[in-house]
Amino acid sequence: MLRITNALRIFHISWILLKHGLDEVILAAHLFRGIRFFRFLSPFFWLTAGKRPSHGERIRRALEDLGPIFVKFGQMVSTRRDLLPDDIADELVKLQDKVPPFSGKQAVAQIEKALGSPVSELFLEFDETPLASASIAQVHTAQLLDGTDVVVKVLRPKIEKVIRRDVQLMTTIARLAQRYSKDARRLRPVEVADEFRKTIFDELDLSREAANASQLRRNFLNSEQLYVPEVFWDLCRQNVMVIERIYGANVGKVDELKAQGISMQLLGERGVEIFFTQVFRDNFFHADMHPGNIFVSPEGQYIAVDFGIMGTLTTEDQRYLAENLLAFFNRDYRRVAELHVESEWVPKTTRIDEFEAAIRTVSEPIFEKPLAEISFGHFLLRLFQVARRFDMEVQPQLVLLQKTLLNIEGLGRQLYPQLDLWTTAKPYMEDWMKQQIGPKALLRRVKENLPVMSEQLPEIPLLAYRVLKDAAEGNLEIKWQSDELLELQKQVKANHRQTLTAISGGSLLISGSILFAATPAIVPVVVSVGAGSIGLLLLASLLKK
Repeated sequence: MLRITNALRIFHISWILLKHGLDEVILAAHLFRGIRFFRFLSPFFWLTAGKRPSHGERIRRALEDLGPIFVKFGQMVSTRRDLLPDDIADELVKLQDKVPPFSGKQAVAQIEKALGSPVSELFLEFDETPLASASIAQVHTAQLLDGTDVVVKVLRPKIEKVIRRDVQLMTTIARLAQRYSKDARRLRPVEVADEFRKTIFDELDLSREAANASQLRRNFLNSEQLYVPEVFWDLCRQNVMVIERIYGANVGKVDELKAQGISMQLLGERGVEIFFTQVFRDNFFHADMHPGNIFVSPEGQYIAVDFGIMGTLTTEDQRYLAENLLAFFNRDYRRVAELHVESEWVPKTTRIDEFEAAIRTVSEPIFEKPLAEISFGHFLLRLFQVARRFDMEVQPQLVLLQKTLLNIEGLGRQLYPQLDLWTTAKPYMEDWMKQQIGPKALLRRVKENLPVMSEQLPEIPLLAYRVLKDAAEGNLEIKWQSDELLELQKQVKANHRQTLTAISGGSLLISGSILFAATPAIVPVVVSVGAGSIGLLLLASLLKK
């Protein structure tokens, strides 16, 4: 049963949806199924027919009116182009996380409570006017006691309670939509809501974000390509984070960058190299690299901020992804299909030849274009959509990867329109594969495992002696367990029991009949009837099975 607060919130949502001409969303609910036809009797429906904005634009405006959490949800959903129609995804990308700031005094109170000291004792200077404000947190500039310029990120007061309420409501609505709407079911609303819940609750822990920033900084320490600001751990808590303040031009301000004499081609190519370095060398990548989070120093070095969303891949996913990309570069579609099955991204029962044909259909038109016109990110998107037809399970880590790749490619082409991501990426992928396969990779793995091997090496002669001794004395046993073998063993045992029961039952029934017919005496009659009855019961038990 819905709480009163949730009921009021649903009423407010319904009003916003009606206001933006999304009445079909409300009428799709099971509760209103019987009165849908009234929609067509409404003068409002006919007067506004043909005058409404596009469906995607109406959804975007409704989310903006519903508040920051719904805006955040729309932004996240916009990255799931494998689930959304293109027109809706294009509109959701326009959502801006612009939220009025909360008061500086509230920020100060929250900082002092978290750090246990007055702001005047923690900082030489602290600006109560926020530098930036978003749906979950806002940022203030400050100076440490030693004069270092920093920014202080503070969570919005009581934001967790608001998020929990809205996320719970989203999940409820998603379940209802999935249950009663065929169109909504195709978009997997429950899955999308669950993914949003995980992402947004991760962003509520600023200690987690600080740890992400520290790891990324360590990965690119002394790099000319990317600079990550320093985290001041003594001043970080779950709801407060203090990090070095950076200075640079926003990467979206191309004219300003050109005026500084920065090479656009270098920036474009560096962006691609940074992405592949994070994914394949470090297996830890910034998954929110939109222009608002990327700056450029006067020397042409990228500077990253906002580390709330980071992505990782398993070693197996890294390997399969690299092999997939190289197979695409070489137009080896059969190998691509085989890799999808081997990695269990699609079921093992998938027919390789059918999947290969579907991949070829998507890929060939793209390869006929000049390389500079090919969108790598959109190509992966189309591939995922094709794979979905073959029951490809959603891979959250690949969705984050695809979203980041789309951001990087869009950013790169904004800076340098002639950027050829395929040509830039291919040598990097080939070098990485050489490091994973071949003599060098073998030597590297031996070197990595040498400490463990050196510990276990002295035990090998003793273990070998025990095995040979047991074999010579006939005591050697090989234990091998297989789920399929165990299941077969159960069936054999069950069939064996049924066979024995049938033979016993039949024998007793026949024996009883012979005794009854051959010997009319009282005792044999009792024995024959008893035997026959037991036989009938045994056979009846088999029939029940």
